[in-house]
Amino acid sequence: MESERLRVVTIGLSITSSWGNGHATTYRSLLRAMNARGHELLFLERDVPWYASRRDLVRPAFARVELYRSLPELKRRFTREIRTADVVIVGSYVPEGIEVGNWVVRTAKGLRVFYDIDTPITLAQMENDDVEYLSRELVRQYDLYLSFTGGPTLHKLEAEYGSPQARALYCSADIEKYFPEQCDKKWDMGYLGTYSSDRQEKLHDFLIEAARVWRDARMAVAGPLYPDDIEWPGNIERVEHLPPAEHRGFYNHQRFSLNITRAQMARAGYSPSVRLFEAAACGAAIISDYWEGLETFFEIGTEILLTSSMAETLRFLRELSEGERQAVGQRARARILSGHTAEHRAMQLEGYLYESRLYTDDRRSRFHQNFAAFPAERKRVSRKMMMPQAGGV
Repeated sequence: MESERLRVVTIGLSITSSWGNGHATTYRSLLRAMNARGHELLFLERDVPWYASRRDLVRPAFARVELYRSLPELKRRFTREIRTADVVIVGSYVPEGIEVGNWVVRTAKGLRVFYDIDTPITLAQMENDDVEYLSRELVRQYDLYLSFTGGPTLHKLEAEYGSPQARALYCSADIEKYFPEQCDKKWDMGYLGTYSSDRQEKLHDFLIEAARVWRDARMAVAGPLYPDDIEWPGNIERVEHLPPAEHRGFYNHQRFSLNITRAQMARAGYSPSVRLFEAAACGAAIISDYWEGLETFFEIGTEILLTSSMAETLRFLRELSEGERQAVGQRARARILSGHTAEHRAMQLEGYLYESRLYTDDRRSRFHQNFAAFPAERKRVSRKMMMPQAGGV
C-alpha cells in the first residue's frame, strides 16, 4: 500500500566502498531489506578520494545513492529532500558530522535519527570532547538514537546524555548473500578484519602463534592496513582486501572462523560485529573472544566456541570432530535465521519509528497517518521485533 511507504534519507560514511570499514556492509544490508519492505530510500555519501578509488558498489538497485563533495554542496543540492523526508538518518563518522547534524535537526520536518555504528568509540571520545561527528547537544536533539551497542549503554545514552530514545539496532546478515556452500576446506581457521591495534594482540595469540606451533595448519587473514613489520608464518595466507562479494566463499572455505572484538566494544558489551553474524549465516564454526552479552546472541559452547588463549584455540582446531564442528555451525546459522537477518533489523527499525511518541505530535501528523495505515498484523510484528533495552535477543 502506498500509505505504508516511508521516504528515508540516510547520510552515512560510505555505502559505495567497503574498503577499511564495516559501515558499507551494514548500510547495504539494512537498506536492501527496507527497500524490499516498500520504503523509498536516498543515501548521501561524501565523495572522498580514499573511497572513490576503491568503490565496489556504485549504483545499488535498492536505493538512490548521491555523492557530494562539501557541506555547502550537500545543503545546496539536498535541502528539499531533507526537509520533506519522513525520516532522516545521520550515521557515525560522517565527515563534518556535527555541522551536518545541526543542519539536519534545523531543516528536517520528519524524524531526526542518529545511527551509531561505533557507539563505544563515540562515547569514549565524547568523554574527552573529541568527537568530530557528534556533540552532547546533538544527542539531545536527535529524536532517536540507534546504537550498535545494547545493554547498559542504552540507559547511559538516555540518563547521562539526554537522548529522548536510545534503541539497539544491531548489525545483521543478509541471508541472500551469506549461506553455506559445499566446498573443500582450504583453511583450518580464517580471520576477516581490518587491522586494529587493539585486536592485534589477540590475533597474534589466537592465530599467528597457533600457526607457528601447529605447522601443518593452514590459516588465512584477510583485511587491509596491517603493518609491514608483522612476521607472518608461512602457513598463513594473507589477503590484502576481500570485497563483500567474496566474503561468503572465504567463510565457507574455513573449518573454523575466528572472531576478535575491538577493546572498546568488548568493554561495553552487547556489541556483536557484522562479521560475527555473516560467518554464522554461512554455517561457520566460530571461535571467539568473550564479552558481556555474547550469550544473548549465541549459546556458548553449542552455537559459538570461546577462547582466551592459543592452547584453547588449538584444542578446538585439533580435537573437535568433523560432526561436532558442523553441528556448531548449523546451530549458529539457525540462530541467525531466527532473529538476526536483515529483514529482522528492518522490521525492528519500523517498530522503533512506530514506537516514537513523535508520531503522535501534531507537527508530525503525516507520519502518524502513515503508520496508522499499517495493517494490524504489520504493527504486531513491528512491536514484537523491537529490541529490549537490556540488549537481549
